[in-house]
Amino acid sequence: MGIIDDISGQGAAEYILLFGGVIVVAVAALLIYSNYFNPGINPYRASSDINHVRSSVNNS
Repeated sequence: MGIIDDISGQGAAEYILLFGGVIVVAVAALLIYSNYFNPGINPYRASSDINHVRSSVNNS
């Protein structure tokens, strides 16, 4: 068995590349959407939106 015919480590290398790609995508998504996870900077507040809609419905 020569070194060219030995493919026993191919599966492990593919899993490493797959999980590495998943980790890169997850980190990129966290960096892009970090403002949504930071409560101090997050301008999207569901409670204030609901109160605004309720007050506008009650006034009309």
